[in-house]
Amino acid sequence: MKKFGNRQLTGLVQSEIRAMTTACNCVKGINLAQGVCDTGVPEPVIRGAKEAMDKGINTYTRFDGLANLRQALAHKLATYNAIKADPETDITVSNGATGAFQCACMALLNPGDEVIVFEPYYGYHISTLLAIGAVPRLVPLQGQNWEFCLDDVVQALTDRTRAILVNTPGNPTGKVFTKKELESLAALSQQHDLLIFTDEIYEYFLYDQREHVSIASLVGMADRTITISGYSKTFSITGWRIGHSVAPPPYAELIGAMNDLLYVCAPAPLQYGVAVGIQELGLSFYQEVRQSFQGKRDRFCAILERVGLPPTIPQGAYYVLADVSRISGRTGKERAMWILEKTGVAGVPGEAFFQADRGRQYIRFSFAKTDGDLNEACERLQRLA
Repeated sequence: MKKFGNRQLTGLVQSEIRAMTTACNCVKGINLAQGVCDTGVPEPVIRGAKEAMDKGINTYTRFDGLANLRQALAHKLATYNAIKADPETDITVSNGATGAFQCACMALLNPGDEVIVFEPYYGYHISTLLAIGAVPRLVPLQGQNWEFCLDDVVQALTDRTRAILVNTPGNPTGKVFTKKELESLAALSQQHDLLIFTDEIYEYFLYDQREHVSIASLVGMADRTITISGYSKTFSITGWRIGHSVAPPPYAELIGAMNDLLYVCAPAPLQYGVAVGIQELGLSFYQEVRQSFQGKRDRFCAILERVGLPPTIPQGAYYVLADVSRISGRTGKERAMWILEKTGVAGVPGEAFFQADRGRQYIRFSFAKTDGDLNEACERLQRLA
């Protein structure tokens, strides 16, 4: 029998995030590998989804999402992101931010197109690009603040470069790109006529008084930016798969057509629940998210420092890269498995986020846990002291 398979998917394997989750489940450990965000779901979000089911909002929505969700997103984009978006032409609700990114890449990129990606990277971004035949061109982030050198970006450009991918706040680093950094990338994209894909799923997780800047809000960038986000993390509904993209109408039309082809639509009552959450939850809710997760970050990073796994302090999101080079093992995977065996705490090997050898010195931990689970994880990690 012939061996079947898509050649573009050669080398595509289960993510290390899922693999470590499985290993953690086998030992009934505490999973700090996967960013499931198992904190509580806001009451209006749950109530809205239930109301939608009771009202019969259980069938297909329009390919780009329910009108009330697109309208709520347009208002939020205007007030929080300084992005003017027409809910009828610019916004596409999709199956999570991952689905939104996949639709955007499939709609706007061709095999052989190159995309600048900053390293450390989120593995699903790389896998999505590879799955459609695009070529990631890596540019390293350096130092405690994970900064890039613009000359490195310029040197990575070729005549096949079509886009730059920005993830802010970033996974796995927690980097929050500054306005100055984004302005330099904006100028470069205009000079070389490039698209910007920006993943802003962690836009409300910001620490130490930092502000989130959407690159599409900068002068001249609305027409060349595809902004991707969602409420999976903010509302602790990662299993609902409600994300969205924002793009100028010609691109949004293509993205919407791809979304229709791949998903038809996102789950109708869950869209409605997210819309209610956006409409009813005020500024105090988002401030509480910041304060609560900054407290989790500070508590967890202090433990990592205490047990000799020095962290790079995240500026946003809810992940931290810890230096585990003192732990026995030749690779990050061996060190992650050793820590899991000794403590019952699971993290993700650094190789999942780097192609360079420096990835082996890191493990990524997620602190998006209930206080009880996070405290238990901290107690267990102290066995490494």
